[in-house]
Amino acid sequence: MPVELAEIAAGLPFAASFAMASGLTALREGRRRSTLNEAIHELRRPLQALAFSLSPDPGSGEAAESALRMAAAAVDRLDREINGEAAMAPAEPVPIGPLVEAALVRWRPRAAAAGRSLDLTWEAADPVVSGDETDLVQALDNVISNGFDHGRGRVEVGVRETGGHLRIAVRDGGPGDGERTRRRPAPGRHGHGLKIVRRVAARHGGSFRLRRSPDGTEAQLDLPLAEGRR
Repeated sequence: MPVELAEIAAGLPFAASFAMASGLTALREGRRRSTLNEAIHELRRPLQALAFSLSPDPGSGEAAESALRMAAAAVDRLDREINGEAAMAPAEPVPIGPLVEAALVRWRPRAAAAGRSLDLTWEAADPVVSGDETDLVQALDNVISNGFDHGRGRVEVGVRETGGHLRIAVRDGGPGDGERTRRRPAPGRHGHGLKIVRRVAARHGGSFRLRRSPDGTEAQLDLPLAEGRR
């Protein structure tokens, strides 16, 4: 039978029990704040993409619709986190091609607004990953937006199958000098994007890493292909 916190505290000096209770409260609040900040980050990113996609060009409608779906998914996830429901949906076969194409549609308006390009290199057949589609879309959007936020020049998305795994690599031209790079983020309000990517990779049995060089940065998301697709 688990020991109740009150029973433990009863056997401790008042100062020690107070410190323990305060520590547990701070831990809970820290976790809650981290979860809420991640959810807010996931709201801010697709809405930013939506703002860039709204233009007189009739072709921008697809980007706006895609970004709105992402914002709705982020709101739904925030609701589940706050109310304590499961955050991970049952694994399903997720074709990667349509996800990558939709991501390019969402982020090309931002590339155009910044005078940059967003290109695709495809070296795969028809890859399918077993997992949660919303998670995978969020990971993909985060690595692409990271290239725009912290890099310069062309952003290139590369998709390649190798040894039963799928690698999605996003390359940029190295550290940029934009507003976000110059400004120091407030404590506790930064780093959520790549943290989310790492968590998504782990949930799907994959891995994530950044490779930096003087010529640029490459974000590598490696995921196992679904059974029967290897």
